Amino acid sequence: MKKIILTTESGADLPADLTERYNVQVVPMHIVMDGKDYLDGHLPVEDIYDYYARTKKIPSTTSTNSYEYEEFFAKIREGYPDCIIIHIGYTSKASSSFQNAVIAAEEFEDLFLIDALNVTGGLAAVVIYAAEQLEQEPGMEPAALVEKIESIVPKSRLAFIPGSLDFLRAGGRVSNMAYLGGTLLKIKPCIELVDGKLVSTKKYRGKMSTVAEKMMQDYLNDYKIDREQLYFIYSIGLDEQIKKRMDEIAADAGFKNVKWIQAGGMISTHSGAGGFGVAGLEV
Repeated sequence: MKKIILTTESGADLPADLTERYNVQVVPMHIVMDGKDYLDGHLPVEDIYDYYARTKKIPSTTSTNSYEYEEFFAKIREGYPDCIIIHIGYTSKASSSFQNAVIAAEEFEDLFLIDALNVTGGLAAVVIYAAEQLEQEPGMEPAALVEKIESIVPKSRLAFIPGSLDFLRAGGRVSNMAYLGGTLLKIKPCIELVDGKLVSTKKYRGKMSTVAEKMMQDYLNDYKIDREQLYFIYSIGLDEQIKKRMDEIAADAGFKNVKWIQAGGMISTHSGAGGFGVAGLEV
């Protein structure tokens, strides 16, 4: 029986304990500051915020290129010569990374590619779902697992509030920034994935503590999320009292397990410090 290896990008923000538990292989995306390229996951997020504080410039981000994917997949095959690789990728609507994986995949057999149409915790939720399916049924046929993963992709729901609108505006990854109008700096937008695109769906006023609670309630009202698992995403700088309050809301709503995920370089570059998000899978 061929071993199945799950892979994803660093933009999934998958915590190290989960990558180790499920042997998920992660390929880094890129962060560029002053023309110097850094691998996402190898650059402390604090350095991104320090760079902005010094220069008032937002670092740029770039996708994993096709050559890097070839090396990545080839290295996995060296360790597991007869393995089947299932790659669950960062949304193709906000990065060329998935398309680059498609190009690289032409050189390999037994390699499946799935566009998760999601980022950070929303992507992580799909990856962990796949890992748990495989853990429960190690002998599952690859085609059956791929079918299960593809069926859950539309059910992964992510919403987040950026910590810094300066970062969000400069990042240019949200498709309808005009929605925020002339009062941009007075409004905290809720960003969600709609058909794989980052879209501002709602707008809130007030302190992050108030906004985070309101967004959480809207999220639970809008989506019938599986109570077995919930993911909270935070960028460095989020107040600990907000975290505590979100845990209370999740417990009151009946969630059995809550996992906090720190936003990595890719997401932090576009959302800034002190952001908060929530992700889960609909039933």
